[in-house]
Amino acid sequence: MEQKETNEQKLHKIANELLQTEKAYVARLNLLDHVFLAKLMEEAGKGTFPVEVVKNIFSNISSINAFHSQFLLPDLEKRMGEWESTPRIGDILQKLTPFLKMYAEYVKNFDKAMELLKQWTDRSPQFKAIIQEIQKQEMCGSLTLQHHMLEPVQRVPRYEMLLKDYLKKLPQEHMDRRDAEKSLEIIATAATHSNTAIRKNENLKKLLEIYEMLGEEEDIVNASNELIKEGHILKLAARNTSAMDRYLFLFNNMLLYCVPKFSLVGQKFTVRTRIGIDGMKVTETYNDDYLHTFQVSGKERTLELQACSEQDKEDWIKLSVPSPRWIRDNEVTMCMKCREPFNALTRRRHHCRACGYVVCWKCSDNKAPLEYDGNKINKVCRDCYSVLTGHTDSEEKDGKKKGILEIEAAQFSGSSIMCGFLQYCEKNKPWQKVWCVIPQKEALVLYLYGAPQDVKAQCTIPLLGYSVDDAARTADPPASFRLSQSKSVHSFAAESEDLKQRWLRVVRVAVTGEVPDTPPPGDAHVLESKRAKSHS
Repeated sequence: MEQKETNEQKLHKIANELLQTEKAYVARLNLLDHVFLAKLMEEAGKGTFPVEVVKNIFSNISSINAFHSQFLLPDLEKRMGEWESTPRIGDILQKLTPFLKMYAEYVKNFDKAMELLKQWTDRSPQFKAIIQEIQKQEMCGSLTLQHHMLEPVQRVPRYEMLLKDYLKKLPQEHMDRRDAEKSLEIIATAATHSNTAIRKNENLKKLLEIYEMLGEEEDIVNASNELIKEGHILKLAARNTSAMDRYLFLFNNMLLYCVPKFSLVGQKFTVRTRIGIDGMKVTETYNDDYLHTFQVSGKERTLELQACSEQDKEDWIKLSVPSPRWIRDNEVTMCMKCREPFNALTRRRHHCRACGYVVCWKCSDNKAPLEYDGNKINKVCRDCYSVLTGHTDSEEKDGKKKGILEIEAAQFSGSSIMCGFLQYCEKNKPWQKVWCVIPQKEALVLYLYGAPQDVKAQCTIPLLGYSVDDAARTADPPASFRLSQSKSVHSFAAESEDLKQRWLRVVRVAVTGEVPDTPPPGDAHVLESKRAKSHS
């Protein structure tokens, strides 16, 4: 008899946990829907930034919020009030199942939402200010908008977990058995989609946590950043004998050397030094007074450190051998080695594990051991294979000269007068999005690429002698302008009138044969330029 009561208590406890977590979840949905979304939409209505951008970031969060706050939460509250007579939750959760399609839409949009959020925080000071102002408020609990936006992605797997627990405790003959099993079957299927997204975003979640621990000072929330190792370390003092407590965060592109802060919430560390992985050396040292010591030396600083154990020291040394930053698939339209265009049928994208370049299958058909991966055999491109093994591909021996267009976009973008995406149209061809660069080295030439990391330009326009026309034409998109010379006409369209004017200021100087100045800091295209530089 006592065992049965305990079981009933356990079932009540699970049902109550479902209710309490649902209340907290609805509060989070309200924050996203009625505070972040509402405030940003209000500002977008004034024309500060596009309404569509805000809608695309928040996807269908209003529909998800309406369902949970108006239907599921009230039903759960009512049920917990009458638990003595109706001890069941399976029938209520079954009402959730037709609405799981809303979650599929939200999860599918999540990567795009994160990308847009970062893009517009960089691009618009007003957009950034609104988000930061809300994040400071107590209701945000010292968490970023991105953190709150992860919550709907994680909610469906939470239902699955609670239901599994509930079914374990539920007697076979219980009146709720069929409904609970049916609910679990459908929720578990939906949860697999969320779990895939969560796995993909575990890294993002970790970066967000570190970002908050560092007082939101460091620019680390970026899909290309990856945390490799973190942990306490001792800094050996040069003058006195006591070692000082420090904390290291090792990423694929940098090492953050931090001082712990004694704070219960929010910022936990202050970054003392940021050391770039490029050129950084980590070596074992021997010290009579201290065990497990090693040295980190980079362009920025040299550190004498002590690990907590010999194993920890070995891990820091081994993991600090830099691994490549993978170029993302959407940053290229062609193989970065043989320059053949990618298309859906014949040329799939592959990554060289040594340099991180995106290459076609032909150019990735080599294998070599890689030091950063414990000398395991990995797929590498032809060039890296030659360097790592000393073998030269017979096709490469000819040493063909590079053509005029074969200059990498990233190489130019990092030192450009102007660069960024524009829509482009030549003659009567369809409009297409292109990455445009006016390099400092060739300030009178406009290079057009398919994407920011392409290794070959689609075409070049020598600007000298072109006439510039920015009169509005009904058939063209808004914010368009044209470059024409005899029968040659090139049409462009920028994302906004402001961006168009910035491009025109540079182009109008170049067509006269004079070298244009780089636009002043704060220019959206300068930001694009910095971003391209960080990709290179």
